[in-house]
Amino acid sequence: MTTSHIATSAGQDGYSPVRIIIALAVLAVLLVAPFGVYPVFLMKVMCFALFACAFNLLLGYVGLLSFGHAMFFGGASYICAHAVKVMGFSPELGILAGTAFAAVLGLVAGLLAIRRLGIYFAMVTLALAQMFFFFCLQAPFTGGEDGLQAVPRRPLFGVIDITSDLNLYYVVLAIFIIGFAIIYRTVHSPFGQVLKAIRENEARAVSLGYRVHQYKLMAFVLSAALVGLAGSTKAIVFQLASLTDVAWQMSGEVVLMTLVGGMGTIIGPVVGAAVIVTMQNYLASLGEWVLVIQGVIFVLAVSLFRRGIVGEIVAFIQKRKDAAAN
Repeated sequence: MTTSHIATSAGQDGYSPVRIIIALAVLAVLLVAPFGVYPVFLMKVMCFALFACAFNLLLGYVGLLSFGHAMFFGGASYICAHAVKVMGFSPELGILAGTAFAAVLGLVAGLLAIRRLGIYFAMVTLALAQMFFFFCLQAPFTGGEDGLQAVPRRPLFGVIDITSDLNLYYVVLAIFIIGFAIIYRTVHSPFGQVLKAIRENEARAVSLGYRVHQYKLMAFVLSAALVGLAGSTKAIVFQLASLTDVAWQMSGEVVLMTLVGGMGTIIGPVVGAAVIVTMQNYLASLGEWVLVIQGVIFVLAVSLFRRGIVGEIVAFIQKRKDAAAN
């Protein structure tokens, strides 16, 4: 893949009329959704959907499997909650503080891990996340096992009353759309095409003159920042930051969401997050059996639907198009 080919590929992935129509239809559904579905549930789905999309930017488009993204999600949640509850920040400044912290933490973690490959990269990120978990457990400002509770929902920009779940829903929707748009634009830019080239053949990307480690680091930091945006938003929605957000299980959960929805697809992680969060919410009465059901779904997805839900649908449509063309 040459430099000119990368630029051409990025240009061909434009905003087609079909994609615009689909996007507008989805937006229309999201705008009316809180009138038929519990808004807090929808906000949880959007927070985790943004989390999964940001994780997929690293795994699906760079080929880097991180087992440490919970430290960005939970770390941003703690910083946002502390800034709003203890320091008296407004919600928008708290979210920005959490996102900035996640970006800086991503830069530090990326510098330590990015030159490792495969399982070594995954293990380094897991080790860093576990170190951060124990820091959050011991640090005085995190509340230990109790976490930071009763985070106030002050007026957004001093004007918008977000104590109303309906008002907060539209704020979260705007945040999700902004984050998703950043990811979409990144993937369909020359930068995104270079990331795909690195995923497909890193040695060839190096031979073409690309500074592979710098591209990986930029992708890692961007992914961490967007994960932090999701974690900060979740802290405002649930008025809580807890150890659950930084536990290694959270990193495993986002991997599950990405694989079930479709790794390397734009919309796949959103679908995967919706499936997993819906199961957790509506099957909560089953207790620990929810984890068993999630395990079964994961096994089925890996063995029978390796491309994920969206990946299999896209592959089927492409197959039909190829058959019709021939």
